[in-house]
Order: sequence, then C-alpha cells, then structure tokens
Amino acid sequence: MSIQMSGTKPKAVTGSLISFENVSKTFELADRSVAAVENVSLNIKRGEFVVLVGPSGCGKSTLLNMTAGLFLPTSGRVFYDGTLVTGYNLKTGYMTQNDHLLPWRDVVGNISTPLEIRGMARGERHDRVAHLIELVGLVGFEKSYPSQLSGGMRKRTALARLLAYDPETLLLDEPFAALDAQLRLNMQIELLRISRSLNKTILFVTHDLDEAVALSDRAVVFTARPGRIRQISDTPLPRQRDLAGLRRDPAYTRMTAELWDLIMPTLNETRGEAS
Repeated sequence: MSIQMSGTKPKAVTGSLISFENVSKTFELADRSVAAVENVSLNIKRGEFVVLVGPSGCGKSTLLNMTAGLFLPTSGRVFYDGTLVTGYNLKTGYMTQNDHLLPWRDVVGNISTPLEIRGMARGERHDRVAHLIELVGLVGFEKSYPSQLSGGMRKRTALARLLAYDPETLLLDEPFAALDAQLRLNMQIELLRISRSLNKTILFVTHDLDEAVALSDRAVVFTARPGRIRQISDTPLPRQRDLAGLRRDPAYTRMTAELWDLIMPTLNETRGEAS
C-alpha cells in the first residue's frame, strides 16, 4: 500500500508527538468496502493523555493500529515525532482487553519476556523487573502464575510487561473493560499515577464516558462509522486528580453530561442503521 505524499518531505505539526493528517481508512472485504475512519486530523502532544470515545465500529482502534504502524491509512498521513509512520512503530506499546499473559510463566517471567527478546543481560533484567513489580504494586506475587492472580493483578502484570521495554507512547484499547467497578478504579488510579510519573503519552480507547473524563487531558468524540471527529473537549480537571473523589466534583459531572449529550445522537443514528 502506498501513501500519497507531496513533493516536499512530509513534516508533522510542530510540537506534536502524534499527528493524524486528513486520515481515512477503508477495509476491503470479500463482498464490500467498509470505511472505518474518514478525514481525521488530530495532534497529540508529548506527555498528553488523550481518550477516544464513540460508538462501536467508528474506527477508534483503527487509529491506534495506524499509530503502531500495524497498517497504513488508505489516504492521509500519520506522523510520529515528526516522522511519517510507514511500518512498525517500536516507540509505542499496545495493551488490549485481553492481557495475553503466558500461562506457563510466573509474574517475573511474563514481565521479563520483552527484555529477554531484546537480549538484556540477566542482572539488568532482574533490576528492571523488580522496579516494575514495585511500580505496579505486585510485590509478594513475583512467583504467582496467571491462573493464581485476580483480574486486577493480571492487568497490573500486563501493564508492567508493557512498560518493561519503556515505550514512549502507550496505546490502550479498552484495557479495563472486563474489570468490575472497584478493580477498574484501582487500575485507573495506577495508570494515571504511572503515566504522570514516567511522563508517558497515552492514546486510550473506551466506551465508558466516566472513565474518559476521569483519565483524560482531552476527550475526542467520534461520530458513527465512518468515524469523524465530532468534537474535542479539554478536561477541566487538574492533572493531579483524586479519582476516588471525582463524583463530588461539579466539573467532572458537567463534562460527563456534556459527553453524553454529544454521544446520544450518534447512538440514535447507529440504532437507526441497525433497524
């Protein structure tokens, strides 16, 4: 697949780590073409936490995949740190709903996997894994296997493994969707703490509007497929925030309601197409 480029060397918007420039993506199926996203332009700064929300099938995960270089846009361009993304982007790390832990390896073994693949020396690997286990709150469970872990601990292990090779950007596709409310809150608190302390850039997909407001610096709201940006909303919350107490914050309540007002017409459109 080729990307249309002008005669000059492509450049991203100054100051942006990730840039989508008039991006569209169409998938060719056996019996039809499906347009996932259309004319999406979005710039994400280094260290920013951006959440993508919208109905199922509107191309949110497609944007994550293009950032990771798993496939190219049909038209438009994706830049990472000023460079056109044309293949696998090794500066990103990906986490989905499924933790994909290796059942035959304990917590240390799972977190060590990307470091072993990289060829890191045993001593350095040991120190790195010990630091990550402390960072995500898994001290005391180093020798536990995935089948012996709770859902929250499995997610912590998956997050530590993601951080093991220190990607600049975390691409998170509904990583906490399968957790109950209390575990989800705990993981949200951990993720926000880690992302701030390590200055990670995060592109996060969710269908939970409360989660979108709680975590984000900005929330990007998409229309139904083909996904187009309906609105980008800045979160009126401090970067250091108490997630457990947000439901008493009027600014949080107000923005959540505003996102629902934006999403509801899209959901009605989706239901109309399905009927």
